[in-house]
Amino acid sequence: MPKISDSTIRRLSMYYRSLSEFETKGYKTISSEHLAKTEKLTPAQVRKDLSFFGSFGTRGLGYKTRELKERIGKILGLDHIWNVALIGLGNVGSALVSYKEFQKQGFLIKLLFDNDQRKINKKHKGILVSDVKDLVEKLKNNKIEIVIIAVPTQAAQEVADLVVSAGVKTILNFAPTRIKVPQDVVVRFVNMAMELEHLSFCLSNQDFSVAT
Repeated sequence: MPKISDSTIRRLSMYYRSLSEFETKGYKTISSEHLAKTEKLTPAQVRKDLSFFGSFGTRGLGYKTRELKERIGKILGLDHIWNVALIGLGNVGSALVSYKEFQKQGFLIKLLFDNDQRKINKKHKGILVSDVKDLVEKLKNNKIEIVIIAVPTQAAQEVADLVVSAGVKTILNFAPTRIKVPQDVVVRFVNMAMELEHLSFCLSNQDFSVAT
């Protein structure tokens, strides 16, 4: 089984979005050179990323835009509806529930959880909010495949442990702390402060070239 790097997966997502824009603009075909230029990469990098997943396009003619977008979408799992639960309805969690792109891409937020009694058993954006105490049972019963954690730092590990005990194998963590999980569980960590620090580094150190 070939090992695919995080950077390759991230670039596939970039290609998918660029191809969607090219398709909207009426491009029937696209070259690796054009796609690379859009993403500030080399054509060789584009071809290498795609080569992990089979043969694409026709030499000298490029790729059919819609066909390549659909194939990358399938590689990314975007041809599937994924059941998602979100834990924590603070500012970040509430904003994530409102993000319409999730459902467009096949990520269906089915369950919401919180420990605030003022929110429990009430609907938020049309979704009933459940008590965290019922987390494990509801994750299992609703066949949840992805969990988004958006709770305070001090609660993150305890919540993650409950998620893992429910058999969920993929977690998107917005809590500003690292969580420990078994090796067969995949965690993606989103720290907005670190992203801003990356940008402030670029502004403060313009003599450096930051690799993508």
